Order: sequence, then C-alpha cells, then structure tokens
Amino acid sequence: MNDAEKTYPGQCFCGAITIEVTGDPAGAGYCHCKNCRSWSASPVNAFTLWKPESVKVTKGEDQIGEFSNNEQTVRLWCKACGGHLLARHPTWDLVDVFAATIPTFPFEAGVHVNYESTVLPMKDGLPKLKDFPEELGGSGEAVAE
Repeated sequence: MNDAEKTYPGQCFCGAITIEVTGDPAGAGYCHCKNCRSWSASPVNAFTLWKPESVKVTKGEDQIGEFSNNEQTVRLWCKACGGHLLARHPTWDLVDVFAATIPTFPFEAGVHVNYESTVLPMKDGLPKLKDFPEELGGSGEAVAE
C-alpha cells in the first residue's frame, strides 16, 4: 500500500477544521499522564505520533487555537467548537493526532506511556512504561500490568 492509499481524514467536533495524516505513524498507544487525562477529559488518551510533514490541515487553519504549559507539548483545538485536534511535540519532532480525530485510521496501540500515573489499569498485554521510552527522554522502565 502506497502513501496515497494511507491517507486518513480527520476533523474537529464541528468540522470547521479538517486535517489528514499520510503514511505510517511513528508510533501509537495510550498515555496515562495527568496532563493528557485533563486535556482529553478522560482516564486515558489514545495517541498516534507522526512526523510533522505527514500531518496537514486541509481546512480551517484560521480556526485553530493553541495552548502550551510546557516546552514539550503545544495542544491545538478548534476555536468554533472547542474540539481537540492534535498536539505538537517540538522537542521530539512529532505530532500527536488523537486517535479519535482520525476515525478511519486503523489504530493499533503498541505501548502504554506514563503508566505509573494511571487511574484506569488496563490488562491488555501491551508494554507498560513508567514514563516514556528512552529515545524520547524517559527512563524506558517497564512497570507491571
């Protein structure tokens, strides 16, 4: 399957902003950190990580708002509906497109990150990392399921 066949559309809650991701993600999984839980208003955030050039805003760029409370994450949302879109991670050169934002993408989680902070233990056989993988500046330390 070529990259054109691996193009997945997405949008905010109201559709004022549309995006697309192309190719294969650098990774996918679940984040259990307090920031992601608070931002997503859920006990866990399903993430897909992409190189910035694989993520394109196709409509409504002027409707995008952003917020950052640290240098690691810039969160983007729709100014019209408040719908969450993605988060840029400049220090990693990656973009997290929330899995729910791209509903036709065949999401397959490979890891749980920040599992030490979980409020929703998940017994799914996937690796559970205390924080982040070593290559992203974490300890890479696994914790028990």
